[in-house]
Amino acid sequence: MIKRKILALLVRHLFSDQMTIITGPRQVGKTYLMQILQEMLANESKKTIWLNLDNEEDALKVASQAALLSYINLVAGREKAFVFIDEIQRKENAGLFLKGIFDMRLPHKFIISGSGSLELKAKIPESMAGRKQLFIIEPISFEEFVNYKTNYHYEDKLNDFFIVEKAKTEHLLSEYMVFGGYPRVVLSDSVSLKQSEMQEIYQSYIDRDLRDLLRLEKTEALGNLLKIIASQIGSLINLTELSSTVDLDEKTVKHYLWYLEQTFILKKVTPYYRNTRKEITKAPIYYFYDIGLRNWLLGLFGLPRIPSPLSGHLFENFVFNMLRMQLESALTQIHFWRTRDQAEVDFVLEKGLEITPIEIKYSKMKKIELTRSFRNFAAKYKPGKGYVVHLGRNFKTLIDKTKIYILPFFELIDKKF
Repeated sequence: MIKRKILALLVRHLFSDQMTIITGPRQVGKTYLMQILQEMLANESKKTIWLNLDNEEDALKVASQAALLSYINLVAGREKAFVFIDEIQRKENAGLFLKGIFDMRLPHKFIISGSGSLELKAKIPESMAGRKQLFIIEPISFEEFVNYKTNYHYEDKLNDFFIVEKAKTEHLLSEYMVFGGYPRVVLSDSVSLKQSEMQEIYQSYIDRDLRDLLRLEKTEALGNLLKIIASQIGSLINLTELSSTVDLDEKTVKHYLWYLEQTFILKKVTPYYRNTRKEITKAPIYYFYDIGLRNWLLGLFGLPRIPSPLSGHLFENFVFNMLRMQLESALTQIHFWRTRDQAEVDFVLEKGLEITPIEIKYSKMKKIELTRSFRNFAAKYKPGKGYVVHLGRNFKTLIDKTKIYILPFFELIDKKF
């Protein structure tokens, strides 16, 4: 069993009047988490009902609101029931269906899950404002991965483990950077099994999500698009060049990229700028939610170690995911900074009027070394603080009035920006 940090939040929300909506990429353990919740409730003698819309008989029980209520009444009578509905994206007009159920003011609690289809991610939230809370289940984080790999011996003192067990930390980082965080991949014992699992995850995603969503007869162009993005993480994406390379018109490429974001495969990052005449045009960069999938697309999945310079870009994606998961609930936006004269800073955190530059180094810095770009950014925008994330130990320095913290990557796990 891999412990998921989000489980505690889900347990707490079980006793909220709102519907609990669980979404995320395919194969990240949404159903598994729901099964844990159901088992916990059953152990407390609570009435539970389980429906999976991939099952034809269960789908008939959710064919209409009346059909669902009849089934709940048959099973639970007047007793409050916790109703679990899995794969809700199979239900047409799921948002309106659930809104109608909620507005009946039933005594029952509904826990709903499904993959990141547009129906689930966009239409349900849109039609259920105030009626639900959305929980996004992601691939296993590095923190969860290390805890699992160390049998939870250091769960309450993980930072101490990283400091004392440097060799083990580097080994675990290397493994995570190669294979990523899909649970079935993490749980597989051999490289060949991990490869088979990732193949199935990718094929299932293409065949069951994107083929239906995009009504594709052939998926080769989409696969090629993903491979090109995988080879260019951290680099500016020019839509015109991209469309020419994959032999698709620019509008279609833009359409595909949007769907890849909606289904939790890619995350777009936009540039930070104040003066559009001086900063580079709004070409975005993309990162993968799971770096193992990115490696699989490039044929790097299963290598003992990702070769340089690819490892530097991969570490950048790794750190981006750590930052993103830390900051999603903090109303902080993550940007990057590039100028026409090639000055660049990997990430710029923006919260209101406060900005924080972050530079990523896949190396152990022996002394304080700041790039000219980082110094230029600090001189231009005068942030209160900035960070350099690397593989080594802590340093501190000052650029004018900007406090610069050089810190080891694992400190991002609990970092408060």
